[in-house]
Amino acid sequence: MSSRHILVIEYIKACRRYTSHTDPSVRTVSCHRAGRRDEGRPPGRQPRESRRSEPSVAPRVFEGPTTGRRAILDIGLWSLVALAATALIWKGSGLLETASERLAAHYRLPDIVQGAVVVAVGSSFPELSTVVVSALVHGEFELGVAAIVGSALFNILVIPGVAGLVARERLPSSRDLVYKEAQFYIISVAVLLLTFSFAAIYNPVEAGAAGSGGGEQAILGEMTRWLAAIPVGLYLLYVFVQYQDTLDHEGEAAPDTIRPAREWGRLLLSLAVILAGVEGLVRAAIAFGEHFGTPSFLWGITVVAAGTSVPDAFVSVRAARAGRSVTSLANVLGSNIFDLLVCIPAGVLIAGAAVINFSVAAPMMGVLTAATVALFLMLRTGMTLSRREAAALLALYAVFVLWIGAESFALVDLVPGLPPAGGAGGH
Repeated sequence: MSSRHILVIEYIKACRRYTSHTDPSVRTVSCHRAGRRDEGRPPGRQPRESRRSEPSVAPRVFEGPTTGRRAILDIGLWSLVALAATALIWKGSGLLETASERLAAHYRLPDIVQGAVVVAVGSSFPELSTVVVSALVHGEFELGVAAIVGSALFNILVIPGVAGLVARERLPSSRDLVYKEAQFYIISVAVLLLTFSFAAIYNPVEAGAAGSGGGEQAILGEMTRWLAAIPVGLYLLYVFVQYQDTLDHEGEAAPDTIRPAREWGRLLLSLAVILAGVEGLVRAAIAFGEHFGTPSFLWGITVVAAGTSVPDAFVSVRAARAGRSVTSLANVLGSNIFDLLVCIPAGVLIAGAAVINFSVAAPMMGVLTAATVALFLMLRTGMTLSRREAAALLALYAVFVLWIGAESFALVDLVPGLPPAGGAGGH
């Protein structure tokens, strides 16, 4: 046997020793290093490492959820980023509220239009930018859609609940709010669900296809730009209805101190500040998912959703404490209408197409409908929202968060495929 054959045999033995306790990702490097150390040894002489006892514990390999001191530091750092991003959104929401109120006064808009269109569209900018940033910058369309769903539920359950608790008295409602805004919102949920149904019927995607996400029995469909135009068209109809209200409204004379150009500039600045905060929240959510080994859907529907709903929360709570309950509640419903009819289709219009997991979308739309019906009934009883009813709304949201967490960690499986198993269009 030649010396070359002996070296090859020693190389193979070294590979077996190093790979028996080493992760596959580092085997190639270890084998080559071991082989280089064995080169040049006299035939028949074993390397020094072979005369030692084999280690009883394999080297630490970081796979899945990260552990250790560095992971703790990273989690703490990203938690600070999330808090700072929320603070930015809060600051931007304050500028947004001031600018929108002064512009609404300048143009003499009624309270219902101010809350349902002007303030709602502006305060929903975080949700819109979340979809855009997630899809275009980070390739996480699923996270953006999850944030929209979570934000809609946060708006329906948490914001009226908190506003009802902090208000100095019962939060009064109005017939326009109950019979127009709430019912139009239910129509919005139905139209979006109908659009998802069209995607599953006319553009079906085979379950398990590359990039489609979902399980083997999931019902998938591709939502195209033409389908995305359906909910957008309904929102234009909603704006037209609101515009009709302005024709019959005679507002008070606008104060002479309002400078429209300055307020529009403040409005644009607030949107830029909110956009910067949203970017930080999205990055933090992705980092949390990597550190804890959890899907981005979980963090999108909870952390990002709550963070992006901060503008809506502060606008509504401040309006409630100031005695403007109609603006407070109209902002909630108007924001959700904008989120469902514009923000979700916007992601599809930008990306060109997105795969919708109808097996998940249908139950989520069902939860949104149930939450809206609960709010509708509470607002209709006596045309007020009592403290007890406000507390009940908060309790419903707590149950929802617990359920989503249990689904994400596979503790329950009430909705198969929730959260979607990867894929940009998993939701």
